[in-house]
Amino acid sequence: MSQEIDIMNYEEIDDIGDNHIGDVTKTPMRADAFELSDAEKIEKIQENVKEIMETLGLDLTDDSLQGTPRRVAKAYVKELFGGLNPENKPKLSTFNNSYQYGEMLVEKNIVVYSTCEHHLLPIIGRAHVAYISKGTVVGLSKMNRIVDHFAKRPQVQERLTRQVVKALQEALGTEDVACIIDAKHLCVNSRGVKDIESSTVTAEFGGAFKNVEKQKEFRDYIKLETKF
Repeated sequence: MSQEIDIMNYEEIDDIGDNHIGDVTKTPMRADAFELSDAEKIEKIQENVKEIMETLGLDLTDDSLQGTPRRVAKAYVKELFGGLNPENKPKLSTFNNSYQYGEMLVEKNIVVYSTCEHHLLPIIGRAHVAYISKGTVVGLSKMNRIVDHFAKRPQVQERLTRQVVKALQEALGTEDVACIIDAKHLCVNSRGVKDIESSTVTAEFGGAFKNVEKQKEFRDYIKLETKF
């Protein structure tokens, strides 16, 4: 893979970024990704951010900018990209479906905050997740947490959608899981074409959700208004 990157010119790299090509469900990671501790990563990233800011001509002796490199480094390691560390993956404890609920369960309007891996700009949207129990159920908050976990890494939306489905399929022991994400990408909205109105919708349907009628039922649930 590295050899392919070496021979690619900048125009080809830019084209890949703008096309938002989705790939496999695994986030591309190096084998030595976790050899450095979080503290060591923060120190290293801090120096890199400082160099970027100085290259841009910013005066880091200014009171407002002095702490920016460290704040950015801490945000990258502890928050924005905390989902890269498998130790942070939430435990998806399951329980017997003792109430014998056999219809789909939908958790809708889960807030998505992620980062485009091509420009490191925000992705902001909503995820809707559904599954049909094959004998086990998962806590409702765990569905939100698994979306948040995979969102907290450099992402493409296609991969994020598939990762959420795969994680829940493995936890629940069923293929009958679906996810739809509708999100705005600031790499589209704030740069490039600068289209502030467009959003991106992705879907992954597993098992029973490959049936068109089940997909329609899922979408109908999503459209329901929630009022209190």
